[in-house]
Amino acid sequence: MNTEIEVGIALNDDFLEADPARRRQLLASMEAAGLDHLTVGDHISFHGGQGFDGFVAATAALATSDTLNVLMGVYLLGLRHPLATARQLATLSQIAPGRLTLGVGVGGEDRSEVANMGIDPATRGRRVDENLAVLRAIASGVKVDHDGEFYSFQGSSVLPAPNPRVPIVIGGGGDVAVRRTVEHGDGWLGMWCSARRYAATHQQILDGFAERDQSGPSFAGLNIWVGLGSDGDRARAGLGESMSTLYNLPPEKFQHIAPAGTADDVADFVASYVEAGARTITLIPVADSADEAIELSGQVRDRLLSLTPVS
Repeated sequence: MNTEIEVGIALNDDFLEADPARRRQLLASMEAAGLDHLTVGDHISFHGGQGFDGFVAATAALATSDTLNVLMGVYLLGLRHPLATARQLATLSQIAPGRLTLGVGVGGEDRSEVANMGIDPATRGRRVDENLAVLRAIASGVKVDHDGEFYSFQGSSVLPAPNPRVPIVIGGGGDVAVRRTVEHGDGWLGMWCSARRYAATHQQILDGFAERDQSGPSFAGLNIWVGLGSDGDRARAGLGESMSTLYNLPPEKFQHIAPAGTADDVADFVASYVEAGARTITLIPVADSADEAIELSGQVRDRLLSLTPVS
């Protein structure tokens, strides 16, 4: 298990809607702030049409920056064919070998996004399981024969195989996410949970790997929305407005798992997740500007490293 804390940032709209010069400047600012990675999301048509393609976003970042790693958190694997995903992994690994981590999720917060892809939302979990069961083999470059419930192909391979291989981490919560992580993943990417719940899930995963006599997990991640600014009330209000607009839920639904305030306030909150086992932290910041979000996220990282020395 990696004991080093890594802190990154998610800025989907600001990053992807920027012109090329602004995009380069934003990535350079992330590097200067000491941030370790950029996390990009993935949606096809979320809540009436919102979203960005995860692989396109990852490619834009990896091709623009020479140093930042990218975490795709999370890719809606069940809406894609495993061969197509393996090809994207292979191609992107040629562009930026060793700099991508693929987070996989079931999705379904907006069931119409799944249904409009011609997929029964009730099958999305089984689709992800079947996809994961063959993706690792396909992505290793071997020929694969598969005849499953949702996918069927014979003698298929995707070359060149990524070198080094792309880590696959599992998003979600509950017993299903634990089982899926132990069976198919290099680790777990948590979101929408308290530090107490994070600790319990993390321990279940550690126990699951031990029971199967498997090495790992090598990844323990957390994506967390945060409001950042010198005025705590204003930061809280901005965070609540942004999350409510995206998820169509009242701000009260998020307050216990989405901190707001100064960089120190947010770091103190996130530190409880580090104590619970999280090592790869992605801040999803709401601030007065993207530049301020990056600067303050870097300060959160510095504070976290001073608060939580781990060995």
